[in-house]
Amino acid sequence: MSVFDFTSLSPDLILDGLESTGLTVDSGLLALNSYENRVYQFHDMDKTKYVTKFYRPQRWTEAQIREEHDFSFELDASELPLVAPMKIDGESLFSYKGYQFAIFPCRGGRIFEVDNLDQLEWMGRFLGRIHAIAAKKDFTERPTFNSEEMLQQAQQIIEQSNFVPSSLTLPFFTILEQVIAIASKQYQPTSQIRLHGDCHAGNILWTDAGPHFVDLDDCRMGPAVQDIWMMLSGDRQQQLLQLDTILTGYDEFHSFETNQLPLIESLRTMRVVNYMAWLCKRWKDPAFPHNFPWFNTEKYWEQQILMLKEQMSALQQPPLSLLPY
Repeated sequence: MSVFDFTSLSPDLILDGLESTGLTVDSGLLALNSYENRVYQFHDMDKTKYVTKFYRPQRWTEAQIREEHDFSFELDASELPLVAPMKIDGESLFSYKGYQFAIFPCRGGRIFEVDNLDQLEWMGRFLGRIHAIAAKKDFTERPTFNSEEMLQQAQQIIEQSNFVPSSLTLPFFTILEQVIAIASKQYQPTSQIRLHGDCHAGNILWTDAGPHFVDLDDCRMGPAVQDIWMMLSGDRQQQLLQLDTILTGYDEFHSFETNQLPLIESLRTMRVVNYMAWLCKRWKDPAFPHNFPWFNTEKYWEQQILMLKEQMSALQQPPLSLLPY
């Protein structure tokens, strides 16, 4: 099996792998929205629904995946609404013919409304509870949010892909290098804790009982503000109100360090640059050209130049601050 290769992951292999755990699958496999891994819904003889995640080979080590699971169990034990992997005979990580996978209870819900202030305050309380537990100890296997990987290495991946059209190479890499230089200088976190790491609306489902997370696949060490800024949207005034609302709930359970607010734009830069590199790195996976047909076109790279110029401006603006009272 080559690096990041899902070629041999057939439906029969998935079903055989699931049944190797002792489950009896009594349905087809319904593919769910996931590109980094392969995720499917199914039900057993009792019509109980489950979700299985087959991890992308060689992306994480076994120790890193187990640390993700242990973090889930730790949060679940504190009655936080997070969908933790199931244990079967004491085991939560399974292996079958070279693939590692986990099984989860199926939990539904509606999408988190990022412009709903009541939901934002609830999410603030939720994140405060998570971070209060997360801060008690560090990850030892999972990586950190760092500029070397997410900016410098990401730039190298984009360069080596040769996807940027020759007519755009100079303007694209000129602005990219400028943005990376400023973001790298600005990203100087003074404290780091265990994080969800990818706290966007798609990973948060809402029910009448409140929110729950469905994925800790990107958990890392990093500054607490990483789990907060991705819930901010709109213009500066809207973001200030949203930030104040989130932190009103957050501070009920965990103290937020306001000196992390200047990190937001450097973290945003890391995300957008790393996203471009991710698409370049995964383009040989057949799922990517199918689901991202707009990538790797001249128009796409022109848009990235404009986006990077906007990000350059954002990096030079005063950081968000708390509303005065």
